[in-house]
Amino acid sequence: MTTALIAEDEPILAATLVQALQRLWPELEVLATCPNGVAALEQALALRPDVLFFDIKMPGKSGLEAAEELSEHWDGDQPFPQIVFVTAYDEYALQAFEHEAADYVLKPISDERLARTVARLRQRLQVKPASGGMDDLLVQLRALTAGPAAQALAAPAAERLTLIRAAVGNQVRMIPVQEVVFFEALDKYVNVVTADGEALIRTSLKELLPQLDSQQFWQVHRGTIVNSVCVASSVRDESGKLTLNLRNRDEKLRVSPLYAHLFRQM
Repeated sequence: MTTALIAEDEPILAATLVQALQRLWPELEVLATCPNGVAALEQALALRPDVLFFDIKMPGKSGLEAAEELSEHWDGDQPFPQIVFVTAYDEYALQAFEHEAADYVLKPISDERLARTVARLRQRLQVKPASGGMDDLLVQLRALTAGPAAQALAAPAAERLTLIRAAVGNQVRMIPVQEVVFFEALDKYVNVVTADGEALIRTSLKELLPQLDSQQFWQVHRGTIVNSVCVASSVRDESGKLTLNLRNRDEKLRVSPLYAHLFRQM
């Protein structure tokens, strides 16, 4: 029997989706419904369903964040689940997804639209039972995080951040962006790491990323942006996880599977 997990913070919408799936896919067993992204990640790892229906915007973690973390923690022989992202808007993301797969649907989900998703899921589960799920997910996530919507948010060259003013004790340290080795998310702050020191700034990586030169500063993990000039090498361990060695720091930076393609050989 095919199994599924639903993550949706609106109980009525979650119940509606369960009922629709029962009509359109009677042999599908919904193992659990989760009210937020944190529970979705935990339950997905515990229950190992075949299909995930993830709302994009949820408390705790978004559907995208939960999916990304799931891809990092998923191990064993069981294929990575097929993911259907559910959202109320974002035409750019929708366009990107429609070029890759149809497992991305808008709220409210009609039976007609859900029937197409069910048919596609059935086909994908039948044709590619042992592989493809992870690769497909990564393609889908890249389409959302690096597609037209993200590009549209990138700052023009004239507006890029060139100098960071960071408080260090009772001083404000002026840090040229070019000297930053990597940025690391720490709760409500970002740790700015240079070859000879660290400093905190009160912002988020999400706010910082569009202000940086995307050709030089690469997001390599949900919590890390690295200066590509400072990357000495990338190393893949026996489990397939990728880490970065830096030129001017001893830290090893972990690379999420979502961004592993950045370090493929030319």
